[in-house]
Amino acid sequence: MKADCKTAFGAIEESLLWSAEQRAASLSATLACRPDHSPVWIFGYGSLMWNPALEFDDSCTATLTGWHRAFCLRLTAGRGTACKPGRMLALKEGGRTTGIAYRIPESALEDELTLLWKREMITGCYLPTWCRLTLDDGRTVNALVFIMDPRHPQYEADTRAQVIAPLIAAASGPLGTNAQYLFSLDTALRQLGMQDASLDDLIGHVRALHQA
Repeated sequence: MKADCKTAFGAIEESLLWSAEQRAASLSATLACRPDHSPVWIFGYGSLMWNPALEFDDSCTATLTGWHRAFCLRLTAGRGTACKPGRMLALKEGGRTTGIAYRIPESALEDELTLLWKREMITGCYLPTWCRLTLDDGRTVNALVFIMDPRHPQYEADTRAQVIAPLIAAASGPLGTNAQYLFSLDTALRQLGMQDASLDDLIGHVRALHQA
């Protein structure tokens, strides 16, 4: 019988939960692939935009080419439960994504990335990937980007608004509602003068369900 492990995100199925050792190994492997000795940047395209919780010494709006936002991660903790799962944001191949890049000071790199892995890699659902990022001030940097692992058991391929809107509209957990995450993302993008057409359609569906 699989146990549910209690975390700050809620109960997570034990078979999905990564140990501290697994997270450390993933971080070590990622840093071993660091493209050069230039500063490490983190690309925030979801909650890292409005709640980075990182020590950084520079930040800039940025564009990532080759990937787009998609609510393709089945959400059974945090803002959803196993009984009433929602959907969490990740990146899928194709298109482009705008967000915020954060430069991590070298002196704080290990501590900050350890905390980031604890936040993002609790079930190892992402592939931390080095990508070329174009900053809006004209610079090009290497940045760490958390991309969906399509082999992960919680990956969901169908991200059509009519399929996922009812899930997002209904799901909630210890961190709040799934819909509030979606609305916070929309607010953050609007404040930055950014647009994501696929989100507009999804938000419309979720708001209609709430009004109904």
